[in-house]
Amino acid sequence: MSITVNLRYKGENGSAKKFVDEMISSGTVKAIRNESGNLRYEYYQSVDDPETILLIDSWKDQESIDVHHASPMMKTIMELREKYDLHMTVERYISDDEMPEKDNDFIRK
Repeated sequence: MSITVNLRYKGENGSAKKFVDEMISSGTVKAIRNESGNLRYEYYQSVDDPETILLIDSWKDQESIDVHHASPMMKTIMELREKYDLHMTVERYISDDEMPEKDNDFIRK
């Protein structure tokens, strides 16, 4: 079982993209990806709304998320969210780690 959190950052005048750029250039993204239990940490820009950035953030388990939330990186992330005046929506998913065999017919690899 893994936990995936989709965070949508919404800003104005390119602020969400600037946030991502600073997250990357500061080394914060690399540090998060190197944390124990992190499975995925990727940003995507919306085709429908360029002022929205989606973060797909996956973790091995809740304990890994809790350790991440207690890390010094969270202070950096929160300060950057404030700096760029970003607003967020969050969706959380728990994986069952199984793909039904019949669904494979619809996946092109």
